[in-house]
Amino acid sequence: MLILLPPSEGKAAARRGKPLDLSTLDFADLTAPRERVLDALVELCEGDPDVAAKTLGIGTTQLDRVELNRGLRTAPTARADQVYTGVVYDALDFATLSSGAKRRANTRVAVTSSLFGLVRPADRIPSYRLSGDTTLPGLGPVAGVWREHLGAVVTEAVGSGLLVDLRSGTYVNFWRPAGVRSATVRVLHEHNGQRKVVSHFNKATKGRIVRALLEAGADPRTPATLAAVLRDLDWVVEEDGSQLDVVVSEL
Repeated sequence: MLILLPPSEGKAAARRGKPLDLSTLDFADLTAPRERVLDALVELCEGDPDVAAKTLGIGTTQLDRVELNRGLRTAPTARADQVYTGVVYDALDFATLSSGAKRRANTRVAVTSSLFGLVRPADRIPSYRLSGDTTLPGLGPVAGVWREHLGAVVTEAVGSGLLVDLRSGTYVNFWRPAGVRSATVRVLHEHNGQRKVVSHFNKATKGRIVRALLEAGADPRTPATLAAVLRDLDWVVEEDGSQLDVVVSEL
């Protein structure tokens, strides 16, 4: 099983640690495109900070994030599961997983990244600012770069197992599952007989689902088996082929 998570917009910056070394990251076949995106991002941020901020979609009051990107090659790094923050990662809470669940996370979880393509929880990365819908000068849309490379890498990583796709819409555009067994999980909030996708419920529930799967040691190979596992873990799940809807009424 390979669980694909979205990144977080907010990231925690490491205070100490070795600088970035792309050769140490998992998914080695992505090293060359990682270099290309990194070069384009650093070059942008070494230029006019106002232009960089506009390109990155951040306000001129957040120029510290441009400065952050400018120093990516020498900035201290930390484990990706410590760098990514926000609702999904608060609910998943990597730090408090059991030792067995942590080992499983290192081989069964990958985070989709606009800068690195994919990273494992144990990969050491710096804090950065680069949204998945950004177009970098001299490179083009970062989504287009990853669309060329992620397919073969994800397919190899999934093998005969199941891809559990928890990415948000922006990062689905990096690569759409093909040639692998996959299950897409959507979270619906039910209130007064009506159902809708609510961002906070969606993110928090996905984090809890991943935590529960890792703690249970579950390794489903089909969407139907995943649905059965989630029901055993007390989730309300409705199936429509490879689409699984998890229905929640409260956090």
